[in-house]
Amino acid sequence: MSLRAAPPEDAAVLAGLHAAAFDAPWRAGEIAALMATPGVFALTIDGQGFILCRAIAGEAEILTLAVDPARRRAGVGRRLVEAAAGLAVRGGAESLFLEVADDNHAALALYASTGFERVGLRRAYYASGADAVVMRRALNS
Repeated sequence: MSLRAAPPEDAAVLAGLHAAAFDAPWRAGEIAALMATPGVFALTIDGQGFILCRAIAGEAEILTLAVDPARRRAGVGRRLVEAAAGLAVRGGAESLFLEVADDNHAALALYASTGFERVGLRRAYYASGADAVVMRRALNS
């Protein structure tokens, strides 16, 4: 698994991975626009998955994590989360946040196993009506 930074030119490939992973995927233009935003960074394991994060003012946030369904449970998501946490720490972040649908049990298990704790709930946050579980991982410990 070759992990690397993903430049904005990869937006179409990342959008393809996002479409394979989610029912309501982000388009390439949306991903490219986020990638052009100050403080945003993306990491990819080519053809297998990617993570898009934002780090600013001592905090970081996972904006999305997409893993090809054929590569799930192979360590791709874990590797991306850990690499993103490392970059966030080097960027001065003390906490890493995310939101995940409360019915996405695999993602909830991944995040819990990588040190995230539930810190909030946003009712009916997603278009599907699912609640968003807000999670936080301390990075300074």
